[in-house]
Amino acid sequence: MNSESHVAGQGTILVIDDDNSFRRALSVTLSALGFTTVDVPRADEALSLIQVTHFDAVLLDVDMPGIGGLEACRSIRQAAGRLPILMLSAMDSEDDKVVAFNAGADDYITKPCGVRELTARLRAAVRRGNLPDTAGGVPIRVGQLELDKAKYRVRKSGRLIHLTPKEFEMLFYLMIHAGDAISPTKLLRAVWGSEYGKDFVYIRMFVSQLRRKIEDDPLNPKYLLTVPRVGYRFNDLSIEN
Repeated sequence: MNSESHVAGQGTILVIDDDNSFRRALSVTLSALGFTTVDVPRADEALSLIQVTHFDAVLLDVDMPGIGGLEACRSIRQAAGRLPILMLSAMDSEDDKVVAFNAGADDYITKPCGVRELTARLRAAVRRGNLPDTAGGVPIRVGQLELDKAKYRVRKSGRLIHLTPKEFEMLFYLMIHAGDAISPTKLLRAVWGSEYGKDFVYIRMFVSQLRRKIEDDPLNPKYLLTVPRVGYRFNDLSIEN
């Protein structure tokens, strides 16, 4: 394990990658840019650290021996429900990203990646992860859906629906703007940050995932509607029971 903190203030990042040279080079680079880093080669070490140490974000390689990156992502998500997890992988297909997001990842970065892109995404993750919860205690109800931000819980007709953190944030934003047409750019910036204004594949994947979880018929959605040439609109069904 290597810990670096040359310049403080950007956040504490846990780097998990079995490639020693890549992991250490990344830690040195991030430390020079103001992050405090802790790096480990195995997921089991990371899971132990997360139980006793505060981290602002995790950089997790997908392809690792032993406990693989996807399994580690699920375990980290279970242990630290709102900790931002950014997956690193040489695989860049949409299917690979869908699998990672379903495991609970907040972001997916393809290797090799530029330092500017990586640090921008890390800063956005740390910033959003440290935002105070200003939702208050009143659940939002639209049709048969109820979202309780204070309890971080979504129910449909009383049945609990499991959402990943980013799915929850997207649903929350859409529900508080029910009835409004929201562009993909606006939705990206609201949920991920201004650094993500052109990653429209994220929106397409997460809209699809949300529809599978909240709609009776995802192919004929009642709640999350597509507005042609504009974006998406959460149908205002608040008058329904």
